[in-house]
Amino acid sequence: MVVARSVDEANPPGHVCLSFDFDGPSLWMMRRMTTAAPISRGEFGAVAVPRLLRLLGERSIPATFFVPGHTIETYPDVCRMIVDAGCEVGLHGYAHEMNALQSVDEERAAMGRSVELVDQLTGVRPVGYRAPAGDLTNQTIELLIEFGLVYDSSLMGHDVAPYRVRVGDAFPDDGPAEWGSESELIELPWSWTNDDYPYLEFVAFRRMIMPGLARPEDMFANWFGDLEWMVRDVRGGVATFVFHPQVIGRGHRLLALERFLDDAASLGLRFDAMADVALAVQAGVEFGIET
Repeated sequence: MVVARSVDEANPPGHVCLSFDFDGPSLWMMRRMTTAAPISRGEFGAVAVPRLLRLLGERSIPATFFVPGHTIETYPDVCRMIVDAGCEVGLHGYAHEMNALQSVDEERAAMGRSVELVDQLTGVRPVGYRAPAGDLTNQTIELLIEFGLVYDSSLMGHDVAPYRVRVGDAFPDDGPAEWGSESELIELPWSWTNDDYPYLEFVAFRRMIMPGLARPEDMFANWFGDLEWMVRDVRGGVATFVFHPQVIGRGHRLLALERFLDDAASLGLRFDAMADVALAVQAGVEFGIET
């Protein structure tokens, strides 16, 4: 069970939320790439998670793992290690389903099954969600509210400030956007620019190639620049970074991650589990105030 840390007031230098999408084979199943080679890439995630937990533990850094229900059922011992390390576990679909392709009944069933699996694993109901592939629909938002989730981390409407998710947006072809109503669901935004997958992972699709395989030092240089700007120009900013164990868990990348974490700490930034920031927002703490 994640041990909640109080975030009573915004830390002026800012906050860093480290998140890990432990997809396992489900990422490749969703793509219908289920031959031995792609599935083995998902299997490597289970090899990498203990390495990441050891690295985080050595620095006493809290983190949030978004884990599909399929991964919990496939790797129960590894998922238990995540909980025993004191990390938060959030929802990430059952088998990394694409939300936009599901009916409401299909999505409700997958979400309900995943909630039960996280509850059984951690002993508490999950409070956070990240959509597979970051694809959040109006239907998904309504279901998150129905299931009592506190926060989502799938949208990109800001970079360093949490905000409330709207319900019922519409985009007619012949007029301006029609914004829906603000809900109680809190958004802790992310971005592909702060996700390790497009930088580092090579994937050959049938009709395209994702080149990946960049130097992790280049990726972390970009990320550190975001942190330096946040410390300079924002009070109580919240920067969320997205990792995938099957991507970041290789030796040279782990070494680069260690250096990035130490550099972030040198800026006076505080590391927090995403649930702790969301609960602080819920309690009225303001974050991400540009100065």
